[in-house]
Amino acid sequence: MSDAAAIDLRYPLGGLLVTLGAILVIFGVATAGDTEMYARSHGMNVNLWWGAVMLVFGVLFLGLAVRATRTSERKG
Repeated sequence: MSDAAAIDLRYPLGGLLVTLGAILVIFGVATAGDTEMYARSHGMNVNLWWGAVMLVFGVLFLGLAVRATRTSERKG
C-alpha cells in the first residue's frame, strides 16, 4: 500500500474538530453576556459547551493518530 493510501483519517478530522471547536469557544466567550441570545436555550451558552466538546474530541483524535504513528514506526 502506498503512503498516500495509508493516511490516517484522524489527522484531518481532529484538525477540523479543533478548528471548529476553537471558533465556537471564542464566539461563546465573546457572547457570554448576551442573555437575549441564549434565551431560547434556557440561558445555557450552547456555543461554549459544544465548542469545548469539539475541542476535546479533536485533541483526542489527534493524540490517537500521533500514538498510532509512533507505534507503527517502532514496529517498522
